[in-house]
Amino acid sequence: MKKVIYLLLVLFAFSACKNDEKIKEPTLKPKPEPKPVYKYGFKIADYKVVLDTIKSGESFGVILDRHHVGYPKINEIAGSIKDVFDVRRVRAGKPYMILSSKDSLEEAKVFIYKNDKIRATVVNFKDSIIEAYSYLQPIKTVERIVEGEIYSNLSNAMDSLHLSPNITYAVADIYAWTLDFYKLQKGDSFKLIFEEKFINDSLFAGYGDIKSAVFKHNNQDLYAFRFVADSINGIAEYYDEKGNMLRSQFLKSPIKFQYRISSRYNLKRRIAYYGNRIKPHKGTDFAANIGTPIIATASGTVVESTRRGGNGKFVKIKHNSTYSTQYLHMKTRKVKKGQYVKQGDVIGLVGMTGNSGGPHVCYRFWKHGKQVDPLSPKTKLPEAEPLKESLKPRFLEFMYLLKNQLDKNIPQIKEPTVITEVIAQN
Repeated sequence: MKKVIYLLLVLFAFSACKNDEKIKEPTLKPKPEPKPVYKYGFKIADYKVVLDTIKSGESFGVILDRHHVGYPKINEIAGSIKDVFDVRRVRAGKPYMILSSKDSLEEAKVFIYKNDKIRATVVNFKDSIIEAYSYLQPIKTVERIVEGEIYSNLSNAMDSLHLSPNITYAVADIYAWTLDFYKLQKGDSFKLIFEEKFINDSLFAGYGDIKSAVFKHNNQDLYAFRFVADSINGIAEYYDEKGNMLRSQFLKSPIKFQYRISSRYNLKRRIAYYGNRIKPHKGTDFAANIGTPIIATASGTVVESTRRGGNGKFVKIKHNSTYSTQYLHMKTRKVKKGQYVKQGDVIGLVGMTGNSGGPHVCYRFWKHGKQVDPLSPKTKLPEAEPLKESLKPRFLEFMYLLKNQLDKNIPQIKEPTVITEVIAQN
């Protein structure tokens, strides 16, 4: 019996040893150290960080003095960087960042002035060498495609897609020569492919290029494709699917959109106010709200900017030896005689000065010194230079991919949809 008990004890001990061999203590993996955080090229953990906004009446010197930098040093900094950053031009309301030492002195070492969402000016004086330079935030560019339908006007359609007025103005500029936005009809539709820029994946930093677009109007597809034909200067233009440039020398209207033609060029117009006599109207009246911007329909030199009689306040521009334009009844003139203006520049605001029954701009057009109707098919206006034949094969290949995106049957959406992402580090 004793032998049996002894054998059982031996077997139990042996089994326990075996189990001890199988049970191992769990190995604890060391936690990975967090990656250091860098902002504007500086390791943030090395500094005390102060974020603030420039108050009214504050100066660069006042801010640094508050952060324990003496005025002799401040003057040295200002003098060293004056060619890059004029410290006298810091503006109230602009955010800034101070990087200070982490010791008991907490003396400022770096001043970062945030010019806008993307660009900042870094003033680094932590070492004996003082320097100032621009810093661009890393930007993520997202290509988006949206489509919408016209129910009343383009602005309302764009608003329904939660798009900024800036993109509306850009579309209006692209189609300024080929599409009368006043004549858009309910049921017309559009589709756009454009870029948006973001900082840290979420902070909107503005729009990039509109790469392509199509308007369905009067059963016609009006395409626009952004293409760089001038590779030397990198100048981009918009072309239709056949390679015809959308831009011409003159815009169709001195107002971008949200206007109506209240009176056309008419040499036989009779006016009841003048006893139903024939009083020729040698201009085209574009009615719009008071204060609406009036733009130059072509580049040229301002030859008159004044107020006179029934014309009220007006501006006249000479474009070349053949063509001149005039813009009457302004509320405010934005240009002076002798000033050179580019096509699309704002030259004044809609008003009703002079003989005017309501707010509008009377647009007058001269060709060889004679007033003509610029909207008449009989008036042949100069066109922009066409795409060179040697470039057409490259354009057509480029255009085909964009047109394929536009022609895909994508259901109408109210929120823009991201279709591709491209990271651009600046």
